[in-house]
Amino acid sequence: MVIKWEETTVGELVKQGVLERPLDGNHGSLHPKGEDFVSSGIPFIMASDLIGGGIDTVNCSFITIEQAKSLRKGFSKRGDVLLSHKATLGRTAIVGDIPGDFVMLTPQVTYYRPKDATKLNNRYLKYYFDSEQFQQVLQSWAGAGSTRAYIGITDQLRLPILLPPLPEQKAIAAVLGALDDKIELNRRMNATLEAMARALFQSWFVDFDPVHAKSAGRQPTGMDEATAALFPDTFQEASFGPIPHGWSAMPLSEAIEVNPRRTLKTGTIAPYLDMKNLPTQGHSAGEIVDREFASGSKFQNGDTLLARITPCLENGKTGYVDFLKNGQVGWGSTEYIVFSPKPPLPPQFGYLLARSDPLRTHAIQNMTGTSGRQRVPSECFSNYQLAIPTPRIAHRFDELTEPLMAKIKAKSVESRTLATLRDTLLPKLLSGEIRLADVERDVACV
Repeated sequence: MVIKWEETTVGELVKQGVLERPLDGNHGSLHPKGEDFVSSGIPFIMASDLIGGGIDTVNCSFITIEQAKSLRKGFSKRGDVLLSHKATLGRTAIVGDIPGDFVMLTPQVTYYRPKDATKLNNRYLKYYFDSEQFQQVLQSWAGAGSTRAYIGITDQLRLPILLPPLPEQKAIAAVLGALDDKIELNRRMNATLEAMARALFQSWFVDFDPVHAKSAGRQPTGMDEATAALFPDTFQEASFGPIPHGWSAMPLSEAIEVNPRRTLKTGTIAPYLDMKNLPTQGHSAGEIVDREFASGSKFQNGDTLLARITPCLENGKTGYVDFLKNGQVGWGSTEYIVFSPKPPLPPQFGYLLARSDPLRTHAIQNMTGTSGRQRVPSECFSNYQLAIPTPRIAHRFDELTEPLMAKIKAKSVESRTLATLRDTLLPKLLSGEIRLADVERDVACV
């Protein structure tokens, strides 16, 4: 029962030897604006890299091992619980599978390292940090809402911890962890499915692999005979280089509607997608809310949303609209560029194009405006040339990639349902409102 749970603090757990003293990161000799970052090496973890209960060690910044050794603190290892405490408050993660023995933390993030596994379960601690009661304390103490919101290590030692007996800690962690594990499995499956779609797009429409293979007298790798027969075995010249024979060369703005006209009257309540919920990885958007339309980009299912402003564009904020009802119009930031492919191109062609390196490089190189507020002008896509396939090839591409996009959507919907269940259970488990035995039985059926 809750009355038997210990109400303690971080500092008390440190004194008792249950926790090591929490430590945050240190820039040391690193340039504060990141000029010392390298393309690969030791992950340098910021608050924005704490995603979905884990850390993003793929899209984060990196430093060399020599740079890491020059720093005096911030070395975080597997099993540590991470908590963001500066500017971006209250994000949490557990350091799991990492490429080396440690990652480095910025001054935005503190690690909590359990020292006595018979008294404290690290996964329970992470979920307690996620709880509303803890988050409210953290936000109020750190001055949430201020651009300088911050809670230092000394104040973090005063943070309250509600500590049940270890068996109950493990049981709570197991119940919530089962849901998070399924969410993580879905994320990995979606990453694989999208990688398949993007690889096919790159092979067919950027590298022209099937045509190169046939021109060399080879069967295209991994392609059935019927599909291979759709591709020519020769190239023709276009203004931007060779393209498959029989294909058309045209500017992106002719093959794809850029910011197409969508009708949505001022004052209409319609689905709204905030820029913060446009994904940096994968196509599935985050939270969608109903909001009264004022002004902004308008879109329908099948459209692709590309962030036009720095640093959102460079960070990869791109999404595919598949969350509306048939014929429904949604809206969002004026900083979205909307792509809507014209026939014979299928809708997902626009999304996969927006995720491709050549298109993103073109957009970034054409940004205009003052430093820190640069944007991509829509007109720049009139200068981006595409090789447009025959209708039969476009149709075959649709047949192969549309099911992949549909599976990604289904997994994303399931993950949102599981996340809602997890977030509903968390306060009830921590308050003792519901019995663990009942929840374990129900979660086992998920």
